Amino acid sequence: MSDEKVSAAAPEAHIDTSDPSKTHPDVIDHARSAANKEQNMTLMQGIKLYPKAVAWSILISTCIVMEGFDIVLVNNFYAFPQWNKKYGQLQPDGTYQVSAAWQAGLSNGANVGSIIGLFLNGWLSERFGYRYTIIGCMIWLCGCITLFFTAQNVQMLLAAEILCGLPWGIFQTICVTYASEVCPIALRGYLTTYVNFCWGLGQEIGIGILRSMINRTDEWAYRIPYGLQWIWPVPLMVGLWLAPESPWWLVRKGRVADAKKSLLRLTSLNRETDFDADETVAMMVHTTALEEKLTEGSSYIDCFKGVNRRRTEIVCMVWAMQNLSGNSFSNYSTYFLEQAGMSAEHAYSFALGQYAINMIGVFGAWGLMSFGIGRRSLYLYGLCGLCTVLCVLGFLGLVPEADRQKGALATGSLMIGWAVVYQLTVGSVAYSLVSELPSRRLQIKTVALGRIFYGIVGIVNAVLAPYMLNPTAWNWSNYTGFFWGGICFLCVIYTYFRLPEPNGRTFAELGVLFEKGVSARKFATTKVDVFHESVDDHVLDRLAKADQATVETVEQAPAHK
Repeated sequence: MSDEKVSAAAPEAHIDTSDPSKTHPDVIDHARSAANKEQNMTLMQGIKLYPKAVAWSILISTCIVMEGFDIVLVNNFYAFPQWNKKYGQLQPDGTYQVSAAWQAGLSNGANVGSIIGLFLNGWLSERFGYRYTIIGCMIWLCGCITLFFTAQNVQMLLAAEILCGLPWGIFQTICVTYASEVCPIALRGYLTTYVNFCWGLGQEIGIGILRSMINRTDEWAYRIPYGLQWIWPVPLMVGLWLAPESPWWLVRKGRVADAKKSLLRLTSLNRETDFDADETVAMMVHTTALEEKLTEGSSYIDCFKGVNRRRTEIVCMVWAMQNLSGNSFSNYSTYFLEQAGMSAEHAYSFALGQYAINMIGVFGAWGLMSFGIGRRSLYLYGLCGLCTVLCVLGFLGLVPEADRQKGALATGSLMIGWAVVYQLTVGSVAYSLVSELPSRRLQIKTVALGRIFYGIVGIVNAVLAPYMLNPTAWNWSNYTGFFWGGICFLCVIYTYFRLPEPNGRTFAELGVLFEKGVSARKFATTKVDVFHESVDDHVLDRLAKADQATVETVEQAPAHK
């Protein structure tokens, strides 16, 4: 209801008002002012004020371009003749195929490694910060790529998948978390969904390279794509060394003075918004203090306690529904189209178009968000569209054998249609949702848990998909669409009842809405006053000691307004 109002009333606490350092009224006032300015900031004002934050976020998100390139090689080599000849077995028809069991094993190797990496990320990122964690992952990846390049059998490929999966898992969450923390509300949805563009760009580059190698008959047809993975880490490490750390992470560590310096590196002079760095840091301090009141701890166990259980559940499902709506089915696009009757060359050409749409679709999602369409609405209606396309794909399995080529072309066209709907909605918006819905204290761990669940669902899918499509196994071909269409329909029901709308909310407001148990369907219309009561005094007192250092630093530096 639009007139419903929730306040962040803290438990009554004794405050010594004779000591200003204990009450910190300036922190509350500054936090309120910064929150109001952020919520009233337009998209263009955000770009003008935070151009450096946009640039740094884009740089760090480029890690996903590298990962998209690496991962697309895994599933799309299954339709690659030279790769199959090296690692597969001779079939009765004279072709070579890697068995469905080994296809599942290779795909799951990357998933298993990613799950381990995701779990480690919840500790590494919070302990060492985002920058150093990513740099360490790059160094590890440089060594592991050697296994791909020199692999003599599928066993070596499996080892490479698992070892490279460790940093891949970390990249999957750390990039979107960084983007959500360095940008204001006006830019948050755009730069978190940009991560999905990076997936598409990496996949497009990978498929393009595979397409260019399809006519080679020697071992370099697959060694060159593996070797090109080395071009990414070094330039990215240089950029990461120069990038500022997340000011939110610095505040959580009590390094408020460093958070102020980091914030100044993310912003530019812009009088139009009346920006005040001290106010923005105060908002971070207030939100951190509020969340410490609402959340007992910051371990993985705390993600499943109290109100955070709901937040963790939703984040897990938002991630998982990407796989449950046919995404894993789409990941085998070249192999699927080849089994539907299309030549390998044409299958890779269709995949190029599909991954190009993955990139363009993100800009389409930005356009829809700029018209004021909420994340919940985009996600819900997107699932409805995907369910419809998947069912139509299933019906194409009824096409007679005599018209198999026409059916394959129709299937390819529908898969491109599926990609359009997916990237406009579920594929892009999920990155914004998972970065906004967790609490700041537990964000890294909650997003990691969500992606772990995504990986577990991916493992199940990676076991099922080869058997569904492989002609030596179940050979469902197009009928696979019926299976995923039914699963997608269940996702529609879940989304309607459980997924809230975070659009336009500060992190503190979202925390209060979850704390008060507001229904997912009422998130968008419920009014919130997070400054109704002061947060726990001992938390602000602890942070204020660092805040005093910030004031001293600011007095020595020119004002940034």
